[in-house]
Order: sequence, then C-alpha cells, then structure tokens
Amino acid sequence: MSLTSEERNSLESWARDRSTPHHRLVLRAKIVLRAADGAQNKQIAEELGIQANTCALWRHRFHHLRLSGLEQDAPRAGGPLQIPDSTIRSIVHDTLHPKPYNATHWSTRTMAAKYGLSPNTIHQIRRARRLQPHRVEQYKLSNDKHFEEKLRDVVA
Repeated sequence: MSLTSEERNSLESWARDRSTPHHRLVLRAKIVLRAADGAQNKQIAEELGIQANTCALWRHRFHHLRLSGLEQDAPRAGGPLQIPDSTIRSIVHDTLHPKPYNATHWSTRTMAAKYGLSPNTIHQIRRARRLQPHRVEQYKLSNDKHFEEKLRDVVA
C-alpha cells in the first residue's frame, strides 16, 4: 500500500493525537500506517489487539476511498422507522379519547397490538407528546344515600 506524503502526514497526526474525538480514527490511522510499512493484517491485528478482518476492512476502505474512507463509518443496515403521520395522530387520539373495552385506559401493549407496532414505539410516541394516560385522574361518585349531605358538610 502506498501513501502520498500528505496522506502519511495526516495519518501520523491522527495516530498520535490523543485529543482526537474519535478513538476509532486513531486506530484506523494506525492500521493504514502499519500496512503502508509492509505489515500483514495478522501482524497488525496482534500489535493493536484487534481482529485481522478489521485490518482488512480498513485497508480496503482506504484503498478505495483514501482518507475520507477512514473518517466516516459505512452506512449501517436499518434506519429510523417511518410511521405515517396519520397513524401517529390515531395513536394520540385513541390515547386521549376512547378507552378500550374492559380497561381504564390504553396500555402500551394493547395499543401496540391494535396498531401492529412495538410497545416501545407506542411509548416513544406518547413520551414525545408528554401523554401519560395511566395518570388521568377520575372522580367516582359514592353510592352512599347520604352522600350529598356529607358533601355539603365537607365542601361548605
């Protein structure tokens, strides 16, 4: 692997800089520098305490993308779940208005089952909107025949 003088200077700077915000960049720079000096993946891995396939990965990335390939991680699988706004509005509406049969409020699990989402997703939607259906206070009237008289005594 060959390096230009500018690349070698940048890599050496990254490798010795203790204030580099990403320790991974330091490791990547060391891998490429050792590879440029002729070391094999297995030898580099033993010296740096990493796996040989990690060395191969970063050598390959540097070969194709040069310094910019070391500065950023490759895109990872998966991404933020895209829930339609209409579904979110329905979840918020159901949380605030109609209660399910045989329950005082929609739990995260029952709501998740209704919408086909995970309970954690329902929780995140509610938390983002500061909804706490389990904390709704309700007032129950007494069945006591003398309730009104007692109420007047207490309130008046």
